[in-house]
Amino acid sequence: MTTSIERTITVPFVHRIFFTNTIFSPTNLLLAQLISSPGPVAKVLIIMDQGLSHAFPRLSDQVTSYFTLDFCKARLVRPPLITPGGEAVKQNSDLVNELYRQIEQHGICRHSYLITIGGGALLDASGFAAATAHRGIRHIRIPTTTLSQADGGVGVKNGINSFGKKNFIGTFSPPFAVINDSDFLASLSPEEKRAGLIEAVKVALIRDEIFFDKIEIASDRLRCFEPSSLEQTIRRCAELHVQHIAESGDPFEFGSARPLDFGHWAAHKLEQLSHFAISHGAAVAIGLSLDTLYSHKKGMLSSAATERVISLIQKLGFTIYNPLMSPSGSTWPLLDGLEEFREHLGGELTITLLAEIGQGVEVHEIDLALMRDCILELSRRANPSPV
Repeated sequence: MTTSIERTITVPFVHRIFFTNTIFSPTNLLLAQLISSPGPVAKVLIIMDQGLSHAFPRLSDQVTSYFTLDFCKARLVRPPLITPGGEAVKQNSDLVNELYRQIEQHGICRHSYLITIGGGALLDASGFAAATAHRGIRHIRIPTTTLSQADGGVGVKNGINSFGKKNFIGTFSPPFAVINDSDFLASLSPEEKRAGLIEAVKVALIRDEIFFDKIEIASDRLRCFEPSSLEQTIRRCAELHVQHIAESGDPFEFGSARPLDFGHWAAHKLEQLSHFAISHGAAVAIGLSLDTLYSHKKGMLSSAATERVISLIQKLGFTIYNPLMSPSGSTWPLLDGLEEFREHLGGELTITLLAEIGQGVEVHEIDLALMRDCILELSRRANPSPV
């Protein structure tokens, strides 16, 4: 005889994204209010991107001083841990293991805080450490790039790369809070400032035609990184991402659909093929161009809409093709990304394409011959023959 016990377990999460500037100023109470409590003084461990400390030489001292202020009822267990950022921190478990060591050494518990100040890769790796140490400690993300403030840093995913695959090891774990400080964007290179714009284009394409129109209208200002236009675009992009996470019905991706990863099957594979020499933003721009063109060639998206999308991507300063997309002999390594994308979630292949600007649609089959034609067309567009 078989019997069973079944109960539904509901765990509420509050996903909070704050927008501010000069986060560690003595006049900015936001962080102190988040981590102060009437109970025992909370311990805080901070990890900071090395590139950020070079761009803002006084930042580490400012962080340390902030925790000595009367209104900050939390204790910094050591000076900020400075570490290199970038995709390299996700290529192995070294950083995660170092954070485990620091957490154990300083007695960081589930009522303590790990605060990460840096770009998306550092947030991913440290978030994984926070989600797994003691089965989860409170993680506060302070993203410092346009890409992480608009997209990766405001999500609920953490992870590192393994077996040559992006984010093969990781968790879904909403952070305690995310704080976007616009002041950090001033130190970014043009490529880094541009990177977050492509995620804004992506989410506009699948969720919000009006937002796409606004990006088009502001494209000249965005191309030269006019601060108010950049901040407004980042904020709306973050809002749409969080809205999807909260309202899609599948925040931890138990199904096979990944609409926020529109254009990413090719982007992730292209990053891998380049050994991550191609940045995520540059790879996503190519992936969006490819899947937009494919949507058109499948009869789903009008010619006019297709040209608007590709033109905007180029106007913002992105390229739409890379030689690594081309065949290697008789094989097309980029197309292996389709199976890897399916394998990441399991189930049937589910790719988001465009029915129109602002409306994504899921498909479960890709015409490989047609996709190869799209790759070749992007090559021709990027390298037109001389007249």
